[in-house]
Amino acid sequence: MSTNDSRLPLSRRRLLQHGAALAAMGPSMLTARAWGQDQPEGVPPIEPEVPAVEQISLGMIGPGKRGHTLMRNFFLKDPQFRLLAVAEVDTTRRNQAVDLVNRAYGNTDCQGFVDYRDLLEREDVDAVVIVTPDHWHTLQTIHAAQAGKDIYCEKPLTHNLHEGKLIIDAVNKHGRILQTGSQQRSEYGHHFARAAEYVRSGRLGKITQVHVNVREAPIWCDLPDQSTPEGMDWDRWIGPAPMRAYHQSLAPEGIPRSWPRWRAYREYCGGYLADMGAHQFDIAQWALGKDHTTPVRIVPPAEEDATRGTELYYADGTKLIHGGGETGAGGLTIVGENGTIVVHRGGIKSEPGNILEQPLAETDVHLPRPVSHAANWADAIRSREKSICPVEIGAHTAAICQMTNISYWVREELNWDPVKWEFTNSQAANALRGREYRDGFELPNI
Repeated sequence: MSTNDSRLPLSRRRLLQHGAALAAMGPSMLTARAWGQDQPEGVPPIEPEVPAVEQISLGMIGPGKRGHTLMRNFFLKDPQFRLLAVAEVDTTRRNQAVDLVNRAYGNTDCQGFVDYRDLLEREDVDAVVIVTPDHWHTLQTIHAAQAGKDIYCEKPLTHNLHEGKLIIDAVNKHGRILQTGSQQRSEYGHHFARAAEYVRSGRLGKITQVHVNVREAPIWCDLPDQSTPEGMDWDRWIGPAPMRAYHQSLAPEGIPRSWPRWRAYREYCGGYLADMGAHQFDIAQWALGKDHTTPVRIVPPAEEDATRGTELYYADGTKLIHGGGETGAGGLTIVGENGTIVVHRGGIKSEPGNILEQPLAETDVHLPRPVSHAANWADAIRSREKSICPVEIGAHTAAICQMTNISYWVREELNWDPVKWEFTNSQAANALRGREYRDGFELPNI
């Protein structure tokens, strides 16, 4: 669809017409209210100094613990965004989110929905932020793309391998700008961008292996049944996953203090392996310059009960290893012929140390340094260029997590075709590429 298409909602057409002016806006335009500071009692709220027509109007789907963090730290702070609506199946969380938005803006304009499809019908919503459990991501992203909305979707972008190619096709067919929430490319002091620059500039020589230190594959949900709390639409929380009884570990009422445990279970997620693997494998892909492909051979550990140790080989022989390295449970160790770079959210180091002491030349690789992952998405929406972590990159990173999980489940060496998105030597592994979708929650035709 052309950006000049008259079928676009009025707010989107005006957004694109006036985007250049807002893109040139400097930091001085940010107000106290825009940065999300609490307004003293009795003092009238300060409206963002950006005309509404130039803002990107947002809806958020699933404003739980992570959603509230995104709202507080990014979308309510940045005056180029305006949150208009939220969709949430838990009444307590929905009301908390609406209240947070309304207090930030000093009005009562934010609208709450139970069904995200009602939010997508609002023509004045330009884009959506999807912060639901992983088993919902692909269905909601496809629906958002079909509704003409740009998309920020939390990682991992998909639940299973079957969804990877589908989500790429849907987003591109409908001309949407998608940002995967693998924010290590944009934030954390740009340690990860620096590591990728040095690797891609050849400072380590030929890369032999990359250790990605994240946790284990998921298990089937074995929680006991509990009574569904009043105000929770449990059928809609389950969505395309198999129906089971409620348990508070999966979906606590309101905003929980700790992360809900749906991340541990196959029905809803790729486990803690995919939860942080969507960050760390993403940086491995970035540093190796392999964003638009995946490994082609996957070798599980020899020990039958091992939960780490799968090796994934690219076509050129470069090896990813699930586990090992020097970073504990939260980073990467990149090993080359000339040395090693260790990078995590707290910092970066090299061995020998002088590798990082030598500045990059103008002719070396220089990667972008966005102010934030959200700001990069806003820039991409206005330019209609790819974001720093678009749908293809997010889907490939998710696929690496998923094929690693499958290696632990089938315990056999696998060959993967990254063009056809299928295993070429294992019926058992191919049978695990997808899942059955519950009646009423099937993936739509793209």
